[in-house]
Amino acid sequence: MHGAGMWRGAAIMALLAAPGCAARTVYHEPPVVPAPAAFLESADWKPSQPLDASLRGNWWEMFGDQDLNALETRVDVSNETLKIAAARFDEARAAIRGARSELFPQVTVAPSIARVDPSGHRPASPSSAPYTDLVLPLDATWEADVWGRVRSGVNASRAAAQASAADLENIRLSLRAELATDYFTLKGLDREQRLLEEAVTAYERALELAQNRFRGGIVSAADVDQAETQLETTRAQAVDVQVDRAQFQHAIAVLVGQSPSSFVLSASPLETEPPAVPIGVPSDLLERRPDIASAERRMAQAGANVGVTQAAFYPLLTLGATAGFEASTFGAWLAGASNFWSVAPTLIATVFDGGRRHAVSDEAKAAFVESEAEYRLSVLSAFREVEDQLSALRLLEQEAEVQARASAAAERSLTQANNRYRGGVVTYLEVVAAQTRTLDNQRAEVSILSRRMAASVQLLKALGGGWTVASLPTD
Repeated sequence: MHGAGMWRGAAIMALLAAPGCAARTVYHEPPVVPAPAAFLESADWKPSQPLDASLRGNWWEMFGDQDLNALETRVDVSNETLKIAAARFDEARAAIRGARSELFPQVTVAPSIARVDPSGHRPASPSSAPYTDLVLPLDATWEADVWGRVRSGVNASRAAAQASAADLENIRLSLRAELATDYFTLKGLDREQRLLEEAVTAYERALELAQNRFRGGIVSAADVDQAETQLETTRAQAVDVQVDRAQFQHAIAVLVGQSPSSFVLSASPLETEPPAVPIGVPSDLLERRPDIASAERRMAQAGANVGVTQAAFYPLLTLGATAGFEASTFGAWLAGASNFWSVAPTLIATVFDGGRRHAVSDEAKAAFVESEAEYRLSVLSAFREVEDQLSALRLLEQEAEVQARASAAAERSLTQANNRYRGGVVTYLEVVAAQTRTLDNQRAEVSILSRRMAASVQLLKALGGGWTVASLPTD
């Protein structure tokens, strides 16, 4: 009856603590920034057909570049930044298991063997003869999670792990976008290098023409000097392009996890146009951006932490039990008199803490407000990034058309200047000016194409690269 009375006492204390259940907070995803029906810059956006309505899988394959495809597959395997993010996710998953373990009893066993020789003058000692004490105790303790402190902690750990998973995807998306941007910039530099090499060849012929005319007494030495100056200046520009190309090649090497000293990309001038990108509707963006998912999960974590701090205002109910055997010999353990047990429910309530619990609770509530603002900011930033790249692509396409007309006009002007020079109508200074204009316009054309490719990559990144919230891990 004594044991039954102890369990009844435990049940009574559990009932006394039950009102604390009302302290648990339930997380509700807050209303987000209202999404417009369509992106502002998408009015004239008409992707070519046939094309999927949404991004899927390996978004970089839309560019149709096999070398880029091969490089992108190496990011997951070799990139050290991605490995760091993956390790953080594994840490967060382990934290879930640690938090969930508090839902179960903790059982310990501490066997001991002692040879005791008590003092003959020990007070109230019935005997002073030496004896052996063999103890095999089994202790169990369990916190009754009446008010949800442990469950709130598990929810916080779960949300943190999901946020880490979203962070991992966001880093993966950023790294792949950076790789694609660097790759197309490098290809643009290759095309610019080819333009400069073609210009050097043409300027060498022009210098030879000026030298022949000088030897024939048709022109002065100034024409030869101008032609040589133009030639050497262009050669210097070609070297400068190689400096930039080397830096982008080194950056790509690091992104794919290889030493720059052992990584080489062969020259491949940029020729292709940007692909048509399916943009969908703004409301879809909330499900496709890993950074938004991370912000929302961290807000859920902050909400769960508020529940943990509120549970601290209620009593802590712990149920403890000990059972085992104690005897002077191993054989005596089998005797019924050798066993022992005890049950000890404990109710602990904090009476005074100088306002510490209120301070911790206020801190958790402020952290939740902060995370909610960060979530809304991430949504607004996502809308802005898509609009930025859509406007960039639209305006750069217009600029490319204008620049193409300017380049064609500059080439016609150069042809006329060369003809006039051969006819003795003008000096070589006019030819030099026409050469400079033509080369500058051609290089500007390449630069615009590189920027269009980069804007396409950034648009794909802004749209989430085909990722969805459904990809987040669950229990």
